[in-house]
Amino acid sequence: MSNPSSNEGGLSYRDAGVDIDAGDALVERIKPFAKRTLRPEVLGGIGGFAALVEIGQRFREPVLVSGTDGVGTKLRLAFDLKRHDTVGIDLVAMSVNDILVQGAEPLFFLDYFACGRLDVDTAATVIQGIAQGCEQAGCALIGGETAEMPDMYPDGEYDLAGFAVGVAEKARLVDGRTITAGDAVIGVASSGPHSNGFSLIRKILAKAQAPLDAPIPGADPGATLADLLMAPTRIYVKPVLALMQQVTVKGMAHITGGGLVDNLPRVLPEGLAAVLREDAWALPPVFAWLQQAGRVAREEMFRVFNCGIGFTLVVSLEERDATLAFLAAQGLQAWDIGTIVPRSAHEAATRVV
Repeated sequence: MSNPSSNEGGLSYRDAGVDIDAGDALVERIKPFAKRTLRPEVLGGIGGFAALVEIGQRFREPVLVSGTDGVGTKLRLAFDLKRHDTVGIDLVAMSVNDILVQGAEPLFFLDYFACGRLDVDTAATVIQGIAQGCEQAGCALIGGETAEMPDMYPDGEYDLAGFAVGVAEKARLVDGRTITAGDAVIGVASSGPHSNGFSLIRKILAKAQAPLDAPIPGADPGATLADLLMAPTRIYVKPVLALMQQVTVKGMAHITGGGLVDNLPRVLPEGLAAVLREDAWALPPVFAWLQQAGRVAREEMFRVFNCGIGFTLVVSLEERDATLAFLAAQGLQAWDIGTIVPRSAHEAATRVV
């Protein structure tokens, strides 16, 4: 290969829009964040070509459980508000809450950050949020990919994807098969819209032309519309894993796109339905505002948003009270929101009454 220093006027990767030095600087910036998340199973640290994790000896028949997701169009609101500190928590939450549904303990997480031009400060802020989410979930941030792709994204914008792998004892996997009529449905409070429904939310914002720094009726004093919409997705991993040591959790559902109506049936056996009582919990102010400002039908609200319930558990009626008491002791609001009932062929799998 010829000496590039002798090729005056030749092009470099930086000329093409990719700054290798910025990428290296980002890796150095995020190493302390990632180090705080490490678990004993992780072999090595950030910076290699691949990450190594051992399962360990805690499981007789370990089953790996994986999940992947993004943050969706909530990112557009993050760009508009220049708030990049919490979308990383959203990214982690969407995957670790999904694998929790099977009863899995998240082991590790990897992220994919794609942009047109790498802004090290913005990327470091996002990845610091990812590390915070991993700490909340008890999983290790073992690596990821930062892709700088000129002309693919406008300046100041990026996209995120996340990948989580967890482990569960095969005999203790939670798959809903033991759910029976008469079981109780426990709803655990969300922190807001989480990372779902933001395409509709942005339509509502455009229609209402409401300032994002405006307060919302009924919300905590000082909380703005932007604060409520950007609240990071709640991570349920640690309290629910602890709950599973106290009661028999028969089934779980992470309430994401599709809301309560579409997500809860995914864990119900054939021939069963969930009847949910709308008056069992109060619709949080941010959802009441969205419904009114967008004139969104009740049925559409339950199909698009979590409406205040971010995670559901199905337990026997005998363990309902113990479940509610344990979750309250963990600092989580939870309610008995419904019952499992027999379902005929023509009936919906979830009914909100």
